[in-house]
Amino acid sequence: MDIRQLTYFVAVVKHNSFSKAAGELHVTQPTISKVVKGLEDELGVTLLERSTKHIELTDVGEVVAKQALNIRKSVEDLETELTEVTGLRTGKIRIGLPPMVGASFFPGVLAEFYQMYPNIAIELIEDGALAVAQSVERGSLDLGVGLFPVDETILEYFPFAEDQLMLVVHPGHRLAGKSQVRLAELETEQFIFYREDFTLHHRIWEQCLKHGFEPKVVYESSQWDFISEMVAADLGIALLPSTICRELRKDKVTSVALIEPVIPWNLGLIWRKDRYLTFATREFISFAGRHIKGKR
Repeated sequence: MDIRQLTYFVAVVKHNSFSKAAGELHVTQPTISKVVKGLEDELGVTLLERSTKHIELTDVGEVVAKQALNIRKSVEDLETELTEVTGLRTGKIRIGLPPMVGASFFPGVLAEFYQMYPNIAIELIEDGALAVAQSVERGSLDLGVGLFPVDETILEYFPFAEDQLMLVVHPGHRLAGKSQVRLAELETEQFIFYREDFTLHHRIWEQCLKHGFEPKVVYESSQWDFISEMVAADLGIALLPSTICRELRKDKVTSVALIEPVIPWNLGLIWRKDRYLTFATREFISFAGRHIKGKR
């Protein structure tokens, strides 16, 4: 039994006529009669009583006709919904964003994408880059923004920002007047760090160890603006991307170039290699790529 057989049978029931059904479906009457007879043979029942001047449904014919109508409606609904999805009129995308990334890079992309595809819902999950990458790998997020390098055996990506960390201190700090600072000079300082689910937490910690000291972390936060406020209150120092530093109030904190080493902060949009991507997700990747390239 297939959808073609049910479609022909429903048309015969609808018109109470093989000839009218054939006209609607643009086939010959012998063709539609043969298909309906084939359906009866396959089911092992008689669906239509043909001995009278008019076609009448048998008792089992009524059951099959009712279910056939439901099946046809389901198929039509399926075709409609597939058109909606493949035509990018509906859909949902789950995107993970580290707190530092959202405000700096994505409002414009999201606003323009929504104008073009208002019925595609975007769920934004804010978390550290490390947690975002892990969620993309697990499949609980469709896309995310990751801090490079990433595991290229698992993730696909395109880069969109290259940056580096700067030292952020209180204006009255001993290092505030310098043009650049070596990481080793921060050995005695009190650090304000990102939480451990942030890639920067581990990257800064590793670099400190490589340069001969373990950083003294007095506070941890997930929000760059709160970190900068704690620096402004002279509670410690922080290392933040220069993109973020440009948005800080210069009367409250001072940013100093960090050297030896330069700690990169390079970002990219990431997604899992072997995972099916919805039409909406694929379009967002393409759209974001075009948008970001156009801004460079």
